[in-house]
Amino acid sequence: MTASGDTPLISLTWTDHITGRQGHLVVDRLVRGVASGGLRMREGCTLDEVTGLARGMTMKEALHYDPEGRYVPLGGAKGGIDCDPRDPRAYGVLVRYLRAMRPYIERFWTTGEDLGLSQDTVDRAVAEAGLVSSIQAVYPLLDDETAARRRLADAFAVEVDGIGLDELVGGCGVAEAVLAALDRAAVPYAGTRVAVQGFGTMGGATARFLSRAGLTVVAVADIKGTVANPAGLDVDALLAARDAYGTVDRGALRPADRELPGDAWLAADAEVLVPAAVSYAVDPANQEHIRARWIVEAANMPVLPAAEALLAAREITVLPDVVVNSGTNAWWWWTLFGDVGPAADEAFARVRGSMRALVERMLARAEREGTTPRAAAHAIAADRLPVIAERFGWYG
Repeated sequence: MTASGDTPLISLTWTDHITGRQGHLVVDRLVRGVASGGLRMREGCTLDEVTGLARGMTMKEALHYDPEGRYVPLGGAKGGIDCDPRDPRAYGVLVRYLRAMRPYIERFWTTGEDLGLSQDTVDRAVAEAGLVSSIQAVYPLLDDETAARRRLADAFAVEVDGIGLDELVGGCGVAEAVLAALDRAAVPYAGTRVAVQGFGTMGGATARFLSRAGLTVVAVADIKGTVANPAGLDVDALLAARDAYGTVDRGALRPADRELPGDAWLAADAEVLVPAAVSYAVDPANQEHIRARWIVEAANMPVLPAAEALLAAREITVLPDVVVNSGTNAWWWWTLFGDVGPAADEAFARVRGSMRALVERMLARAEREGTTPRAAAHAIAADRLPVIAERFGWYG
């Protein structure tokens, strides 16, 4: 998927001179001279991990290509910092990383929040690092930069039930992917049970939309463990009781809610599992505990390839991250380029429509070709990448 086989255009590692912590940047491909991909911060983040994420971003961008749209998909990139975001030194590491990456952010890498970092934190660190914006590289591609920046700022100021629109659009897309799969299988929403690993921005919003669609969220896992209730959790109460890192205050639990070990979500008696936290959460060993029919990848790369092969043999379907969690990235660009306005209803309608069409196309192709949804998604992206390259060139 890269511009030259499997080798990314740019791959580099930075070492913080104060803490010794390392950060990585991988640019997989440029389109019109720009690449898009978030910045994550987690203990143990590796260059290989960031490389895989950057390649995934190339595919996510291509999957949302609409020749009639104002937004033209960008290339794929990703940044990652090997540091626990709860470490008191983490913010300083972030600022120094951004200063080191300043030439790339100014010219061709647009970035934003990802695992371990909120957009508010990224924006504050970007300003301290002397940058205009984390997405300033895309500004030269805009017809009216002032209007576009105002539109995005207005969208980020929108709140729904006290939660920022930017924190909800990704979960809206994940939920729609789940609903599309259920509809295709003629499975009713009522009575369908869901377990979610991770209750931060993506996991929390996914649980919110699924519960409001009529599904029953029976388990939620955070850093403290798994909270479960076979009759269904009170998702709104848990959302109100979580901290900035998605950790639920156990004081908000009801008498029937149970506290279980952290990995208990895997074996939950549920039809749908939504890993929405770390990469590599499902491996060949622990996949044996899964009883669900669908695994819906809200996180990036949560299911290892070897585990996915074993799951497929057990007729458990994995809906891949390159499709499922692509809504947030697409919404940013739809808003900035003017395909949607800064309103919640318009944003949700566009995310739902685009995600449903993409999931249905992916599942239909997988069924037609006798392959996995991931292979089908990759094939769709592979079809579109040469079209984008022919229209806009490989680099700029």
